[in-house]
Amino acid sequence: MTRPRVLPFFVIFAATLGAQGGYHVIKKIPISGDYGWDYLTADSEGRRLYVSHDKEVVVIDLDSEAIVGTIPGSDVHGIAVVRDLGRGFISATDPGSVTIFDLKTLAVIGKVPVGDDPNAIFYDHKTKRVFTIDRGSKRLTALDPKTGKVAGTVDNLGGKTEHAVSDDAGHIFLNMQDLGTLLRIDAQALKVTDTWKLAPCELPSSMDMDRVSHRIFIGCRSGVMTVVDAGTGRMVSMQPIGRGVDATEYDPGKGLIYFSSGGDGTMSVFHQDTPEKYSLVERAKTQTGARTMALDRKTGRAYLSVAELGPRPEAAPGKPQPRSPMIPGTFSVLVLGQ
Repeated sequence: MTRPRVLPFFVIFAATLGAQGGYHVIKKIPISGDYGWDYLTADSEGRRLYVSHDKEVVVIDLDSEAIVGTIPGSDVHGIAVVRDLGRGFISATDPGSVTIFDLKTLAVIGKVPVGDDPNAIFYDHKTKRVFTIDRGSKRLTALDPKTGKVAGTVDNLGGKTEHAVSDDAGHIFLNMQDLGTLLRIDAQALKVTDTWKLAPCELPSSMDMDRVSHRIFIGCRSGVMTVVDAGTGRMVSMQPIGRGVDATEYDPGKGLIYFSSGGDGTMSVFHQDTPEKYSLVERAKTQTGARTMALDRKTGRAYLSVAELGPRPEAAPGKPQPRSPMIPGTFSVLVLGQ
């Protein structure tokens, strides 16, 4: 099988130098609380940004970029918005639940137990279900957002589950990070239908997709972005990005794909020239540790959670790659614009 050619670093460097009027940090939104973070979700229609911040979800107005409220939680990870129902859903490790809240008032409506350590969470418009990716239980859980009850699960996935995306046409695609594979799952029947190898992509992490051309965009921790045909699993394109990627966003209106990498503090932006061809637009500087991201598709601004970090601790038993500690009082959301 012929693999897409990975461009050498100097090609990226030259393209980045040539980018004019590109993305840059235009402001920081400070948020109090010296604890960790995970996903952000931008509701461009509702004009709100939801920022996971360990003990809470911080809600920011996308127009004024002011904090307008919080939703309490415990070790929160991701946020899904279901505008038709006026509800939001938060995944949390406590040890595993989804908090349901009102989009207008931010009041908590209820809490539903799911599998251990739910991470990614999203809404599928085809089945009208909310899905959580439960890392600790190595499973996928489907919720009925109206009743708040579990509709079913896909169990025994057998590896470290990571990011997932729905094509809103009956399929869910899920990265198995430690196995280097991509699963295609029947969203209604709740069963795995295909398993595709992603090598030479290693440690597949973040993803988004173009639902019109059926292309999946995957950020690989090995430092490449991979484009996969959602119908066949064929590798369409592969190009270098920064280290430590943890978020991918696709803007269908502009045909742009964004990858945020916390390892070297960069955001790589590609243009979808055709479903078969992708070109680097720029590699913007963010901040080391800024790994998760959300995109406001109305303004084109990108939002990334970050904090100033101290020296990385020495490796210890059970912690071969410890994270650098946060410097108190430095947690914020970077705002990148053009």
